Amino acid sequence: MGQVASGIASGMKTTMDENFKRQMDFQMDAFQMQLERQLAMQNEMRERQMSMQIARAREIVKYYGTFYAVLALGCTAGAIKTKKGTPLIPLVPLGFVLTFQLDSAYGNLIQRARTEAEKIMTEERDMLKLPYNMPTFDLIEAKRLAAKK
Repeated sequence: MGQVASGIASGMKTTMDENFKRQMDFQMDAFQMQLERQLAMQNEMRERQMSMQIARAREIVKYYGTFYAVLALGCTAGAIKTKKGTPLIPLVPLGFVLTFQLDSAYGNLIQRARTEAEKIMTEERDMLKLPYNMPTFDLIEAKRLAAKK
């Protein structure tokens, strides 16, 4: 009789172990799918935000370019009228601003910034550390409990 019970228990244990393994595999697959979806959604949102920033920069260029063109005409007219070059001086710093705006809207500023960010992440990793390092669950829980008191 003991052998029969032992055989049944052994069979049940094998079946339960198999079911447990299948359940764990299912949970791991579900977790992986959820993580992949979250990453895809975060990337989609990042791309949308970047496209909005680029579109905004292009709109700024239109307004600033118009402002600069009107200012250039006015400064040039002022320089001709006064026969001095001093009215043209504001065009120099404002030209740098316009160049930056054009580079950020239509140039490769984003690619250069990305390259620099990758360099920082590989060569200057210590610059990215948070003060007091990454918060842990225990630290957050202790602060939560202290706030409840």
